[in-house]
Amino acid sequence: MSQSLPQVIAAARDGRFQPVHVIVGEETLLIERAIAGLRRAAVGDGIPGFNDDSFDGRGLDASVVVSAARTMPMMSDSRFVLVRNADALSAKDQETLASYVAAPCSSACLVLVAAKLDGRGKLSKVAKSSGFLNTAPVMKGAALRDFAVGEANTRGHTLAPDAAQALLDALGEDLSAIDDAVERLSLFVGPGQRIGMDAVEACVTRVRADSIWTLVDAISVKNTPLALGAASSLLADREPALRILAMVSRQLRMVAKMRQALGSGMSPEDAAREAGAPPFKARDLERAARRFTLPHLANAFSVVAETDGLLKGSRRPEDALLQEAVLRLCAA
Repeated sequence: MSQSLPQVIAAARDGRFQPVHVIVGEETLLIERAIAGLRRAAVGDGIPGFNDDSFDGRGLDASVVVSAARTMPMMSDSRFVLVRNADALSAKDQETLASYVAAPCSSACLVLVAAKLDGRGKLSKVAKSSGFLNTAPVMKGAALRDFAVGEANTRGHTLAPDAAQALLDALGEDLSAIDDAVERLSLFVGPGQRIGMDAVEACVTRVRADSIWTLVDAISVKNTPLALGAASSLLADREPALRILAMVSRQLRMVAKMRQALGSGMSPEDAAREAGAPPFKARDLERAARRFTLPHLANAFSVVAETDGLLKGSRRPEDALLQEAVLRLCAA
């Protein structure tokens, strides 16, 4: 039977894992937690690279992955093999992995990560029938509130219902931002204390959200000075460039969803709700959705994806990479 990603994370925390985990979804925070937990459960805190391998699915020969998974571990009970962007594998290579997933080695933990996977494909079918498919859909509504409450509980706090809602209104569906905010709230209220509305109002302001909206709005009208100013302000507040980029990506996804919802005839308020935006940003989101053309959005997502890769793998200063991305977004 397939597990949800929170179940995978909980099991890994207890040292339990399956020989294969096919993780499909876009909830990055949970996916990264699952990967870290499964790696730790499989190989412990041993020397990095000794009993684990990491691959990217783009241009990858699946036989290399199968070979790595079948290699016997050294001074360990298990090996850990990770493949990111598994959906970028060719159909032939996905079938090669499907054959392995149907009869995996018990001495390995193979983790395949994909944003989307064709449910009609052999890999998806075998993973599902074997109970190895783990989904990570974007959290909304009650699930999002449960996540915030759970993060507070993990740190030894209760989170008041009105405080939880205020947190979501300010930060939307960004799990990383919610996790970061709960950590700051935990430090603010002190060990074991209840997190109430007063703490959220004092500690989690809308300044960051407003700055991100300013940045996205400036990009939508190609106002380069304003966009660079908003980005510089966020960097000056010690926001990591990768986090800023993730928040920009989230806002752009909202804009794309808003465009689609408005196009289907929804009112701006209902469309904003469908897009997952805080109520107080409905009008701003409507304006942005009407400014962004489809080619502009497509280019924006391409720039964001490319910059994400550079921020994770380049030695260049992250502030310079972010500013270049802003320039490209405004010039599109």
